[in-house]
Amino acid sequence: MPHNLPSTVDVAIVGAGAAGLGAANALKDSDLSIIVLEARDRVGGRAHTIVPTPGIVFDLGCGWLHSADRNSFVGIAGRLGFEIDKTRPPWHEQSFDAGFPITEREDFMAALDAFDGRMEEAAESDTDKAASLYLAPGNRWNPMIDAISTYVNGCELDSVSVHDVDAYEDTGINWRVRRGYGALIAAYGRPCPLALNTRVWRIDHSGRRIRIETSKGTLTAAQAIVTVPTNLIANQTIRFHPELPAKVDAAAGLPLGIDDKVMLALDDPESTFPKDGNLRGATMQTKMGTYHLRPFGQPCIEGFFGGSFARELEDAGDGALAAQAIDEIVALLGSTYRSKLKPLAESRWARDPFAQGAYSHALPGHAGERAALAAPVDGRLFFAGEATSPHFFSTAHGARDSGERVAREVMDAVRLPKR
Repeated sequence: MPHNLPSTVDVAIVGAGAAGLGAANALKDSDLSIIVLEARDRVGGRAHTIVPTPGIVFDLGCGWLHSADRNSFVGIAGRLGFEIDKTRPPWHEQSFDAGFPITEREDFMAALDAFDGRMEEAAESDTDKAASLYLAPGNRWNPMIDAISTYVNGCELDSVSVHDVDAYEDTGINWRVRRGYGALIAAYGRPCPLALNTRVWRIDHSGRRIRIETSKGTLTAAQAIVTVPTNLIANQTIRFHPELPAKVDAAAGLPLGIDDKVMLALDDPESTFPKDGNLRGATMQTKMGTYHLRPFGQPCIEGFFGGSFARELEDAGDGALAAQAIDEIVALLGSTYRSKLKPLAESRWARDPFAQGAYSHALPGHAGERAALAAPVDGRLFFAGEATSPHFFSTAHGARDSGERVAREVMDAVRLPKR
């Protein structure tokens, strides 16, 4: 529910992604006045559903309800009337033998399982190291295992903390929202008091009340909740006064990786492509995409790129993701498919000024920064977002749950006796 910018509130929430909306929904029935300040003209943050052409739903950001049996958005979807699709993801399958026959896939999965086992063993050590150190020297599948990391972590394994990977909880159950995860989160935010197109520049917590300077003017608040992506804190797109070097350092240890999607329309799909199929080549290189064929049975292919390769494609300009996806699919399936594929839409999250990436990963030696970033400051400044989630970081429900956690911290601080 859009609002004009008030001059004063009890609680100002910076960012209307899943974390900010989680906090706002948890506080909406309290006696506290709240406002959610959002730089974009929409809610959802890194969750955004579009319909690039009639009949095709495309989540530019998060699309899967990860750990669905523990995912708080599953219950929210039920309450808001959003259909959940429980079709198993096709990630470990291959719809065509072209480029990646089954014997090769079995060999790759064995190498991947062995790598995961070495990582689990390494996580028991007190010393946190880079995940890349546990690749088997000279293994032919190492570049492809690194490619998997770019999809999962948004970066290559040399930038991934083993302790952080071990802390992540994955129940292995992954569902989808038929109308789009972004659409669900937008509906979840509808009752919240919002100030859209309101970019926060500076948070001054030097006085009795917090002063928040925005593109729409200044407001004051008794307490503030900051839910923006880590890169915006690390590079001080939002500045604090007095400065908070511990928060900036913690955010710098939790940078956002890059993951991007592209949607291609597909002519005459049913004669060739299975519903919810998967396509990926065994290219023995990290720079490669992976493809979800006809998601929900729609006449399209969804491509996924991660890590430094996704950044290269973003830097190459509009249309580069689609061109790369079409080239890879044609290389695997044959030149006749080039005329069947048409670019529809693509994401460029690193180029989004209010995201500057996809989701956080802890650099080696920095797994403890999640707790450091989440810690309140003086009972007045609170921090939420997927990067502050101890076990469900990099997910929308981890972000939402962190917003609910910080709302409890706010209420506890309000109940404390005045000094």
